[in-house]
Amino acid sequence: MLPLCIFVAVFFGGGLYHYAQGTEFAFYQIKAPVAALPAMIVAVLLARGTLEERILPFLRGVGDINIATMCMVFLLAGAFSKVTGAIGGVDATVALGLKLLPASFLLPGLFLVSGFIATAMGTSMGTVAAIAPVAVGISQGSDISLALCIGAVVGGAMFGDNLSMISDTTIAATRTQGCNMRDKLLFNIRIALPAAIVTLLVLTLMGQGGETASRELDNPILVLPYLLVLGLAVSGINVMVVLMSGIVVSTILGMLMANYSLGQAGNDIYAGFESMVEIMILSMFIGGLSKMMTEGGGKAWLTQTARKLLSRGGRLSQRACEFGIAGLVSICNLFTANNTVAILASGDVARDLSKEAGVDPRRSASLLDIFSCVVQGVIPWGAQILLAGSISGLSPLTIAGSVHYVWILAVVALLAIVTGFPKINKPLKVETTI
Repeated sequence: MLPLCIFVAVFFGGGLYHYAQGTEFAFYQIKAPVAALPAMIVAVLLARGTLEERILPFLRGVGDINIATMCMVFLLAGAFSKVTGAIGGVDATVALGLKLLPASFLLPGLFLVSGFIATAMGTSMGTVAAIAPVAVGISQGSDISLALCIGAVVGGAMFGDNLSMISDTTIAATRTQGCNMRDKLLFNIRIALPAAIVTLLVLTLMGQGGETASRELDNPILVLPYLLVLGLAVSGINVMVVLMSGIVVSTILGMLMANYSLGQAGNDIYAGFESMVEIMILSMFIGGLSKMMTEGGGKAWLTQTARKLLSRGGRLSQRACEFGIAGLVSICNLFTANNTVAILASGDVARDLSKEAGVDPRRSASLLDIFSCVVQGVIPWGAQILLAGSISGLSPLTIAGSVHYVWILAVVALLAIVTGFPKINKPLKVETTI
């Protein structure tokens, strides 16, 4: 397990160093794929055989069919996000949401608009960047606290990102656990939705005194690509077909209604690819490292250690396994400040423990995504809170305490583990995994 420990040490240690230097976004100064390079070197040195024999497992891990699938989905998701943003889809969605909100519902409305955009775009960071300036304006024009407005935006962004069919966390969680995105969504929403409803009630009580906010709404039809992608994804169509359809429809709508050309579409598609290069490279590196640690016995050791800590009388119960999955991904997220990295790092062990304890893949994938979302939404060094802080001028600590949704989600998810809710009546056939 030394390679993985080195990766975490370099990533987290670099973040602490830059934080001590007062650098903005301290934990994002060292890119995760770069932090993985020393781990790769150590993994090769620890392996046995000739140099070619040591490197071969890494290449097999990089070339795994699930890693290739994950990378393709990342690229298409990035392209869809860029094209829909370029034609004005984000602005249209924000304007439509704010136009429909009554004055007394502004705070929960910010949560809902952020949740929808994050679900459609598959990115909490993009959502915070789009909606946080609106939240600042709403706070300035009403009696609502700025911290509450920003907290509602970050909470809604985490809610939507957790459920999105094209989010990198959803892609990583489902591929590592062996279930499809539709099944994970339908399971996940039964935990996330009650937390969102409670959050809306809390925000409604806290949001009295708001004034109606508005944005000019020119082309509401530009919201259509997001609705199309959501509808196709929920219907169970292959995610790559869904994303390609979204890109094509967005391009056509842009050409018809937004003075958008095929040349611009090509550039935006490539820009979308570029935006996903880091997570794509990291997925390849983590896949290779995981294969090397598996063949070297590291993953088996970690699984056995987790089993010993969680077992009673030599038997691993479903409840203990689920608590273990929640704790494992939370610790990884705490140190890496990246929910996708945390899921990739803990996914293999979570899958092995789930198989032994009889935990359904939909449930393990949901727990991985939920608890990485919870930690990412409360750590002051997480990218979402840092971005929100830079836009609003608030302290990250102040924002972290105002993101009510993730705290409520944590309570609901822990209760779901304790009670075994929601019940699964039909077992799921496990797909090939990393």
